[in-house]
Amino acid sequence: MKIKIGNNILLVGTAHISKDSVDEVRSAINEFKPNVVAVELCKRRYQTLLEKEKWENTPITSFLQTDKAFLILAQTFLASIQKKLGEEFGSEPGSEMLTAIEEAKKQNLKIELVDRDISVTLRRAWKKMGIREKIRLIWEFIKAMVGYDEEELEEIDLKELMKEDVMSAMMKEFSEFAPSVSHVLIDERNKYIAKKILDAKEKHGKVLVVVGAGHVKGIKEHLEGEKPLDDVDIRELEQLPKKRISVAKVFAYSIPVLFFSLILYLIITRGPAALADIGNIFLWWFLINGSLSALGALLARGHPLSIITAFLAAPFTSLNPAVAAGWFAGIVELKFRTPKIKDFQKLREIKSLRDFFNNSFTRLLMVVAFANIGSTIGTVIAIPYILKLGLG
Repeated sequence: MKIKIGNNILLVGTAHISKDSVDEVRSAINEFKPNVVAVELCKRRYQTLLEKEKWENTPITSFLQTDKAFLILAQTFLASIQKKLGEEFGSEPGSEMLTAIEEAKKQNLKIELVDRDISVTLRRAWKKMGIREKIRLIWEFIKAMVGYDEEELEEIDLKELMKEDVMSAMMKEFSEFAPSVSHVLIDERNKYIAKKILDAKEKHGKVLVVVGAGHVKGIKEHLEGEKPLDDVDIRELEQLPKKRISVAKVFAYSIPVLFFSLILYLIITRGPAALADIGNIFLWWFLINGSLSALGALLARGHPLSIITAFLAAPFTSLNPAVAAGWFAGIVELKFRTPKIKDFQKLREIKSLRDFFNNSFTRLLMVVAFANIGSTIGTVIAIPYILKLGLG
């Protein structure tokens, strides 16, 4: 699918798994003779595409406490679909983007990355989603990791994907079960790409743009002035939304307030006589929280030191909403059983419970999640118990 806009812009809409798309991109560059080739990639997706082996062998630890976790989520979501379809239709995922980049380098043309950082897109969307939408997103992601079965593959028409590429299909899916984020996932992204294309044209002249077929209509409307870009601020679209105070956070912060209020109340009303009761409160808080968090890590088949860490961390993290016992257990698990990106990308190959536990990434997730769940259950059980000890 090729659409020319004026004399200086050519949009080439592709399916990300089509061999025909690869050939079309190559011929379009040779025929149009642009000064710059723009591709629907952000800087980090560009790097993962060009340095695939390095990406797959990157230790998960390098992504801790960074927004790259969203990049992993998106990259793997797409890879799980594209790889399966690519195997069926004989084309590597991202081949048309690689072809555009290679041809541009071969002809000494400028290369422009015109897509917004996918982690920014998903984080902006995540902030707008409600609890139900987030749960639905996680469920859809898990299903995507399982992959398509043969019957589903037979039903997929590659020509239909030319109308809506995999990335656009993913964004549309998100919008269907999370209507509140459709503006972020579709409209904002089209505006961003269109604005970057115009900037590239101003700087370099003739621009050939390789984008997923699903973007073509929206981008075309912006470039032709049907939806003006005068008020579009690239910097604003690249910013992450400000954090909001949620009901869950209010509840989490109420736990330490309640706990220490009880201790303070006992000291004020009973004086030195309250020391024995306060000691019992701390003891049972520690045992209930620690034991249930450790049990969670044990059920996840965590490393022995991860289990001990969960036991020791939970009583303290339950009183600090900014941290969680599972994080500490997870850090220890990472230390001794460090997964790599390729472990994450093998999620769709899991067929049994044994595979689930043998995959370093899924085991890590379970250690973190189960330790946190255990600590939460421990808190729910411990609060009424210590109130009874202190006030009963």
